[in-house]
Amino acid sequence: MTQHVFQTEVQQLLHLMIHSLYSEREIFLRELISNASDACDKLRFQSLTDAALLKGDDTLRIDIAFNAEERTLVLTDNGIGMTEAEAIEHLGTIAKSGTKAFLQNLGEKSKDANLIGQFGVGFYSSFMVADRVVVESRSATTDADHGVRWESTGDGNFATEIITRAQRGTTVTLHLKEDAKEFAEPWRLRELIKKYSDYVAYPVRLPKWLSDEEKKKGTVAEPEQANSGIALWTRPKDQITEEQYRDFYRAVCKQYDDPATRLHFSVEGTLSFTALLFVPGQKPTDLFDKERRGLNLYVRRVFVMDDCKDLLPENLRFVKGVVDSDDLPLNVSREILQQQGTVQKLRKQLVKRLLDHFTRIATGDDAERAQFAKVDREFGHILREGLVSDRENKDKIAKLARYRSTWTIKQPQPEAKPEEKKEEEAAFSQVKNNAPVELKTGLDDYLARMPEGQKAIYFITAASLDAAKASPHLEGFARAGFEVLFFTDPVDDWASESFDEFAGKKLVHVAKGQDDLAANPEAKEKLEEQTKSFGSFFDFCKESLGGGVSSVRLSNRLTDSPCCLVGEEHSLTPQMEELMKRMGQDVPKQERILELNPTHPLITRLQALYAAGSEQAATKERLGTYVQVLRDQALLAEGGRIADPASFAKRVQDLLLAVATPPAAAAAH
Repeated sequence: MTQHVFQTEVQQLLHLMIHSLYSEREIFLRELISNASDACDKLRFQSLTDAALLKGDDTLRIDIAFNAEERTLVLTDNGIGMTEAEAIEHLGTIAKSGTKAFLQNLGEKSKDANLIGQFGVGFYSSFMVADRVVVESRSATTDADHGVRWESTGDGNFATEIITRAQRGTTVTLHLKEDAKEFAEPWRLRELIKKYSDYVAYPVRLPKWLSDEEKKKGTVAEPEQANSGIALWTRPKDQITEEQYRDFYRAVCKQYDDPATRLHFSVEGTLSFTALLFVPGQKPTDLFDKERRGLNLYVRRVFVMDDCKDLLPENLRFVKGVVDSDDLPLNVSREILQQQGTVQKLRKQLVKRLLDHFTRIATGDDAERAQFAKVDREFGHILREGLVSDRENKDKIAKLARYRSTWTIKQPQPEAKPEEKKEEEAAFSQVKNNAPVELKTGLDDYLARMPEGQKAIYFITAASLDAAKASPHLEGFARAGFEVLFFTDPVDDWASESFDEFAGKKLVHVAKGQDDLAANPEAKEKLEEQTKSFGSFFDFCKESLGGGVSSVRLSNRLTDSPCCLVGEEHSLTPQMEELMKRMGQDVPKQERILELNPTHPLITRLQALYAAGSEQAATKERLGTYVQVLRDQALLAEGGRIADPASFAKRVQDLLLAVATPPAAAAAH
């Protein structure tokens, strides 16, 4: 044998390769299978111009054998093989890429070559599990007497010799370390093949499992294919059935429901990739687990990583599926994406395709709209996070936002339909599990319904739909015929702080700022005159509340309720204030404005009582109690929480006692 010294600082590089670059030792099997697949690809392409290279053995394959007792693992392919010079060049220099050199030699034809990885780097991951590696190979371009054996223990040296080898291709034999003997167990090998190499184009074969009885009879374990061999996403869409899509979704995405919708597409050009994406029909249990989100990433059908967070933004974290890139740059371990422009371009394409798909089904036929309604029901609140986080696609996301409103709650709600018999219709049924699709509205439809004279898009935030529907802030807008959107999810309250305009119309919170509901100048002038008639009553109310409100004024937004609380235009809503407190944040005290309904009997009587007895201490004390109860009931009416429930209960009890006391008893006191 001829001894050689590695052409690089092998001691340091091998130590880095073995101990640092790979977080999981099991990666070595993926690398070796990928290299074998490359070798088969090279032979297949070269045979197109030189059929004699196949020499009757045209079934390209990868065979794996093992011996647990001897702790050996053997991978054999019948691909292109190597000469001694090629073995020295490609295996003797770390990071010398045979695949890369082959692509360069192919020139423009390389676009058609479905090659994986960089041979020479991944190969050395073998030393993570083996203390000795032997490679025997013979090039398809040479005869049997010109085979080569390459051998190394990873200590900085390797040896080569010419051997006789009848079969073209390459055999890699790993002498496993004591702590790596699990990789000579058939169950472990099958597990890793399914995980990393299930979609390699060539059969990856393992010896068939034999029972003890078969072993006693001397039955030979014939090889059987352990990988699927065909990646579903690489097949034409018209050749894939709904059942195949559904089975793939359940297996790869680890879901047990049916997808709400899917998107299968390929992109070619400067950036080439294929994606098969699904939106689950139900919220996954790990939806908010930040360590378990993202897509499964493949490079030319070879698994690289699951939960790849770099491919989609946070507001699309509910999307599951597969992305298979032809030219995504990877680092030497293939485990971590290089943060380069290619990754950002890929992400941008995925986001665009998904949002365009959602837009299409949201405005499509009944079946498509039912798909989007299901997406919105389960994940709409997550998608709407993009109104703040994804400035580039804010307008698209705004068109996809769906809300309940004062209009939708008055419409007949869709009834649950029985599931359709047809498989495709059942997969995308409007009412899976007999759950009706809730009627919501988009902003475009809202604008189409706006009456003449409405200047803005109105909304209200609340802790629940019931609280929103019962809010007194809606009264004046209902009287004017203005639709109000219900923002009942915390994300909508948060988004409303920056999402303040759509299609040129301002979004206005009906419980913030000065209302603009005066039907005409006369109505506005009348309110100004009423304000003057209340005189110092406003100051008295503010003083009675002890600084609990910033001011007191009359309102046009009320019809049936005596009062309500509103915030300044840019103040926090009570719901957002509560959320921030729960998150442990310091929130400045939010003082709101108490608005009074000048036409409500309770308000007119309180004002008259104040005008008649403002100089009497007892009257002022009683009036102060009334005003405090008024403020507290305004909080309750909008679904808020009273800061001091015990004091509120005591004041109500005193009022009830005063009402229930007979006149004679009251006079005696």
